[in-house]
Amino acid sequence: MTLIQLFKIAPTTLLLIISFVAVMGVQVMNGINIDEQTGQELIRYGANFLPLTLIDEPWRLVTAGFLHIGVIHLLFNSFAMYYFGMVSEQILGWWRFLVVFLLSVVAGNLLNLYMTLRRIEEEGVQGVGLSAGASGGIMGLGMLLLTLSMFGSAKKWRLNTKSLALIMGINFVMTFAIPDIDVAGHLGGMMMGVVLGLCHAMSQELGRTSQGVFALCAVVSAIAMMGVWQMMNGVVMGW
Repeated sequence: MTLIQLFKIAPTTLLLIISFVAVMGVQVMNGINIDEQTGQELIRYGANFLPLTLIDEPWRLVTAGFLHIGVIHLLFNSFAMYYFGMVSEQILGWWRFLVVFLLSVVAGNLLNLYMTLRRIEEEGVQGVGLSAGASGGIMGLGMLLLTLSMFGSAKKWRLNTKSLALIMGINFVMTFAIPDIDVAGHLGGMMMGVVLGLCHAMSQELGRTSQGVFALCAVVSAIAMMGVWQMMNGVVMGW
């Protein structure tokens, strides 16, 4: 499929992939070795970093989803976005697709922060890890498609439940098997994908009010995550 064809059927998917590449392009133009980025360089370009994200820079929950650590990371996520995004955007429409991606990114980064807080409190871990990448959002899209296929809520599309389950199962295993993968980020994104997938499946049964139901689910999810951020902010500020 050419870029023009992709733009016609899934423009937001293409724009997201372009944004991933553009961020890395800006880093390269500023002389950064993208395969050996330092912690400070990642933080400068918007990585999720607990001491900043949980105090006065919550926007990192979103920007971290557009930053990648190395060429392989970028290529893998760009291909996965193409694979899942092209189908998801045609099923959901551009704005619901974008909402699923962004909320899944935020959910993954929030879970990462929560697990980091737990390690610090229970084990006295001094180093605070960094996280970056679109994987949480992409895993959310994958789980949304699997959920829709299981509930038969994408009737105009021939979603293969077995194939999707196999793909997501492999991704789930790889999440734990490959070193340095943000496990919490993947799991958080997957959980949000299931939630929004169920919301979309439910909305399809309501016909004319479908967009309103999905929008309500998205707003409730966003408010809930704001509450989680506020709770963790209180923990950090109390240290």
